[in-house]
Amino acid sequence: MNFKKIAPDLLLGSFGAHAYADKSDAANLPVETYSSSTNMDIEHVTFISELANECAPVPVQMIYEDSHGERHVLQYQVMGTGCPS
Repeated sequence: MNFKKIAPDLLLGSFGAHAYADKSDAANLPVETYSSSTNMDIEHVTFISELANECAPVPVQMIYEDSHGERHVLQYQVMGTGCPS
C-alpha cells in the first residue's frame, strides 16, 4: 500500500514543525482525507497533530503549504504510540 511507503516520509520530514504552527487559519480550511490516489504537492509542513496513546491506527492531521503557497489540512492514519515495545 502506498500509504505505508509515504507515511514515514511525512512523519520524519516534519519533525520540528510544531513550533511554527499557525492553526488559526487552518480552522477554516476543509479537511482532505488521504488515499492512495491523493496527489501530494507538499512544499512545507507547518503542523502535525499529536499521536494518540493507543495501540491501533489513529487519525492524524497535517497542515501544509503546497508549491503555490496554498494551505491544506490532510488527515491520514498512523499507528498510535501505545503499543508495548
